Amino acid sequence: MTLPATDHLSRLLAMVPYLLDHQGIGLSDAAARFDITEDELVDDLQLLFLCGTPGHMPDDLIEADWESGHVYLGNADELSKPVRLSMDEALTLIVGLRMLADVPGLAGKDAVDSALAKLVEATGGLSAARTIGVDAAEAGSADVLATLQRALGATRRVHISYLVPARDEVTERDVDPMTLTSTDGHWYFEGWCHRAADVRLFRTDRITAAELLDIDGTPPERAEPKDLSTGIFVPASTDTAVTMELEPEAGWIAEYYPTDEDVDLGNGRRRIVLRTADTGWLRRLLPRLGGAATVIEPAEIQDGAVEAARSALNRYRELG
Repeated sequence: MTLPATDHLSRLLAMVPYLLDHQGIGLSDAAARFDITEDELVDDLQLLFLCGTPGHMPDDLIEADWESGHVYLGNADELSKPVRLSMDEALTLIVGLRMLADVPGLAGKDAVDSALAKLVEATGGLSAARTIGVDAAEAGSADVLATLQRALGATRRVHISYLVPARDEVTERDVDPMTLTSTDGHWYFEGWCHRAADVRLFRTDRITAAELLDIDGTPPERAEPKDLSTGIFVPASTDTAVTMELEPEAGWIAEYYPTDEDVDLGNGRRRIVLRTADTGWLRRLLPRLGGAATVIEPAEIQDGAVEAARSALNRYRELG
């Protein structure tokens, strides 16, 4: 029977430090230690020949020798000790696992709870103290997620305040919850939006407030979840492709908006290509960035932003 890939990987990760600590162990003894046949052990050793640290040069790969009937490993020091997380890395995992554990109907919740308990135990009292230091934006996001999760679990309508970047405005909406999912590093809330009279997908870090309403939140029968198999953002053929160069202080644009391209220009500078159905928000945003973002094409967007900045400056002078 073929071993599942995850189980096979776990065996290999356990095998390397064991064999390093037992140099010269007999093939039969090593096979018995992992409850496999000698042929299976040889197959694993041949696979280890292809493993190692990034670079893929001969001296980056694990060395294995078993021709004498005894197993010797070399060049595998990086895998000889368990991976250790920094406190910040551990706390990031703790926050993420706590949010994940609260998702209604989560498959594998026992595994999540077990991993969370081990991380909390490993970090001791420091985890409780340090997670209190999460910034206000993260705390707000956690409160919003908790409210959305309650709305899903109780099938209750939720009132949200949602920032629409394209118009740079906060809108008020009543939404019947459908799904809450995490993908590409962000949480998304899907539901029947009564303002739009259609299914909408909301990025939770753009939900500035969420209130659970004492109203049944069952979506109408015609509400169908969006197909997210090809990704969250699916640009239309009529959307405008905008090429921009960003200074380091404007790099957040590449993280906040979906991009078709993201090229590192060095020294923190980036060139991105994004698509948008409405360029008005971009024309309004550019003057606020003070030259930290430049539109390469289409040129009329940059020209429009310059004209808007000039008009605002003239008005400021008139008022002054």
